[in-house]
Amino acid sequence: MKRAGKVLSCGAVILRETEEGWRLLLLRAFTHWDFPKGLLEAGEEPLQAAVREVQEETTLDDLVFPWGDAFFESGPYARGKTARYYLARTGRADVAILPNPETGRPEHSEFRWCSFAEARQLAAPRVRAVIAWAADRTGAA
Repeated sequence: MKRAGKVLSCGAVILRETEEGWRLLLLRAFTHWDFPKGLLEAGEEPLQAAVREVQEETTLDDLVFPWGDAFFESGPYARGKTARYYLARTGRADVAILPNPETGRPEHSEFRWCSFAEARQLAAPRVRAVIAWAADRTGAA
């Protein structure tokens, strides 16, 4: 959906605390790694859209937002979209990549729980900026 003249995609950097430190959830579509996100729907607030998209794309339904409603926007990418990411935490490690109800096919082919360093290696520059923001907000290296 267009918001303030831009096509807005909403999602979240999902963090899980482990004995080895924070792990971030990355999803792979073709050769691109990114965080779960999707288009804002009519009548939705961006944070609501982010929660919905995370649940639709990963089945994670226990998100909490201990860092508040701050967000980072990156873009434009893919036909001029802007991606807005919130910072969320989950207690779950289990993720399922389900088919998109409209197409019947999954939007992603793989997921990984990564350290910040691993995430930086996998991600493209646009997503690396999001990772840097998340690392700064959480105090992670």
